[in-house]
Amino acid sequence: MRQLGANWFIEGHIDFEYKKYILLSYLQEINSHFDNSRLYPNLADLIFHYNNLIDFKTNKSLLQQAFPQRLSQADIDAVKLTYQKIITDDQSMQEIEHIITYALGKIDPAIKTGRDIYDFVERHVNIDPVGIIPLMPYHGYFSLHNGKESTNRIYEYQITIFEGKDDKYRGINISFVDTYEQSIANTPESIKLHLINRNKFIPNPAVYYVHSDITFPLEQTLLPVAKRSLVKFISNAA
Repeated sequence: MRQLGANWFIEGHIDFEYKKYILLSYLQEINSHFDNSRLYPNLADLIFHYNNLIDFKTNKSLLQQAFPQRLSQADIDAVKLTYQKIITDDQSMQEIEHIITYALGKIDPAIKTGRDIYDFVERHVNIDPVGIIPLMPYHGYFSLHNGKESTNRIYEYQITIFEGKDDKYRGINISFVDTYEQSIANTPESIKLHLINRNKFIPNPAVYYVHSDITFPLEQTLLPVAKRSLVKFISNAA
C-alpha cells in the first residue's frame, strides 16, 4: 500500500497543488482497495491521518501528544524544527491551513466509505458458541469460515483489558492454530473435542464458530472484523 508520511502536509515543499497531488494519489489507491472490500490497514490509516490533521489544526504547538500513535521521538523533534521554521511565515501557515482544510474534506468521505464497508461485513458475520461456554470466556478458540470457502481456520484467542484515559478497553490477541475442511465429520463440535484433546492445559475452552455468508478478503477484511465482533460478542455476553 502507498504510504503517506505522518508529516506529509508540512514536510518538504509546502505547496497546495503539490500536496494535493500527493493526497489524491494516496486516496486513489485507498479507494481501489475499498472497491475490492479490502479494509485494513487502509481504514485505520485514514483515521490516523484525519486525527493527525485535526490535532495539528487545534494544537499548533505540536506537542508530543498531538501525534500519539506512530511518531518516534526523532520524528517529533523533526516536526518541531520544521514548525519553528514556518511559524513566523504567515504565508506558509496559510498554505498549510489550506492544505489541511482540503485534505479533511477528501479524507472524511473516504473514511465514511470504509466504515460503510465495515458495517456491511459486520452484518454478514455470525458468531455461534460451541457447546458449553465457561464463565470466564476470555481465553479460547474460534473457528473462522469465510463464505463459500470449504477450509476453516482455527485461531487461539486471548482477550486483554487495558486502561484508557477515561475507561477500560478490551483488545484481542490471536495466534493461528490449524485448518480443517468442513464436512459432515468435521463439525464445530468435533473440532472442539479435538482442541480439548490437543491442549490439556485448557480442559474446557471457550470455542466459537465465526462464519460469514459472503466471501471476503481474509487478512485485510474478514479476520479484523471477526476479531472485533468476537470481542463485542463476548463482552456483551459476559
